[in-house]
Amino acid sequence: MKRWASGILVLLAVQAAGLMAMGRPPICTCGTVRLWEGSVLSAETSQQLFDWYSFTHIVHGFMFYLLLRVLFPRLPFWPRLLLAVGLEVAWEIAENTPWVIEKYRQQALAQGYVGDSAINSVFDTLAMTAGFLLAWRLPVWVSVVAVLLLEGYTAYAIHDNLTLNVLNFIHPFDAITRWQAEIQ
Repeated sequence: MKRWASGILVLLAVQAAGLMAMGRPPICTCGTVRLWEGSVLSAETSQQLFDWYSFTHIVHGFMFYLLLRVLFPRLPFWPRLLLAVGLEVAWEIAENTPWVIEKYRQQALAQGYVGDSAINSVFDTLAMTAGFLLAWRLPVWVSVVAVLLLEGYTAYAIHDNLTLNVLNFIHPFDAITRWQAEIQ
């Protein structure tokens, strides 16, 4: 277990170092570190430790658990978790490339998006890890309910969630864009 936990810590360090090498700030450029940013339209979204999009990363954890369980049914838990963290780290680095940032800016809720701070990105990976651990321990039906509740609640609260985010990333839908613009 220690070896796998060390591997996860190395991946988190690579993630933070890689993001800072890409020009991402280590913490919010506002100079403060807070536990939660509750305004989806705030310039501090994706800058503080947690925000509304942390819930989407928890859902990533449930999804990665399912995907890796199906693809590698004989792989023990710890290597599977390390692989999931590697996938999330790769996404977090890709998410902060200029192309992806610009693609996000085309969405109604992300017009001022500038990318993540390194600390927010690392905490997004920790949120994914929490989702993965929950999926490992919870019965399947509870995991399904948890994902539906997370997706439903964030859709209700901020007019966005992982599903809408992915749909709009692939192709913006006018109906979704109009609905999300209502939050402003």
